[in-house]
Amino acid sequence: MRLKNVTALVTGASSGIGQAVSSHFRREGGRLLLTGRRERLDSAQPDDLYIPGDLNDETFVEHLAKQAAESFGTVDVVVLNHGLQADGPLTEMACDDARNVLESNLLSAFLVMKHFAPLMPETGGSFVCVSSRLGMVGMAGQVLYSAAKGGLIMLAKGAAIEWAPRNIRVNVVAPGLTATPIIEAAFQRRPDPEAYRRQRESTIPLQRLATPEEVADAVLFFASSESSYVTGSVLTVDGGYTAG
Repeated sequence: MRLKNVTALVTGASSGIGQAVSSHFRREGGRLLLTGRRERLDSAQPDDLYIPGDLNDETFVEHLAKQAAESFGTVDVVVLNHGLQADGPLTEMACDDARNVLESNLLSAFLVMKHFAPLMPETGGSFVCVSSRLGMVGMAGQVLYSAAKGGLIMLAKGAAIEWAPRNIRVNVVAPGLTATPIIEAAFQRRPDPEAYRRQRESTIPLQRLATPEEVADAVLFFASSESSYVTGSVLTVDGGYTAG
């Protein structure tokens, strides 16, 4: 098993990509600390430790790290999968909404990295940041989200260099449009959901959305020893969207 004796924190574990990552890690023998905003996590298994809370709150992140230390001692892998998307024209976005997007996607990741890097063993560890294709290319109506996800990529690259002497690797998975429950629900709110789906798929060279499991495959690669000489890298899982 690829994660035997590995302890991993997965944020944003409630559904979609986070749930798929958790499933992959369990299959490969990982011990899981999970967090999300929901008070209960129905998909959690008996051996998982689920602690709900708000990662924008440094007091909670400190509590989460303390619980991790008490329960596991060290944490080998951290998957930063949480985030928030907000649509709208740049000139019409309220400052509070913009601040929330930046905090939820970027500054909260910084807080988790700050408090969990000291918990990684002397032999090293791995951070995997889940960014987005929109952290690499712009899109109208997604300016603040792109800024936040692009900032997450640069946070990862800088940390990869800073923590290389400790053998702590930091990499990024940048998914394209993925068939998560949130995305599927958004499609269903459209007047013609199937027509809208076809229109969105037509913008992707592979002509379909990613599955959460396909994104989780990339996260697992960075979490495992198979990527032991890889740090500061961005792996796009976007069906070719950013290739053009």
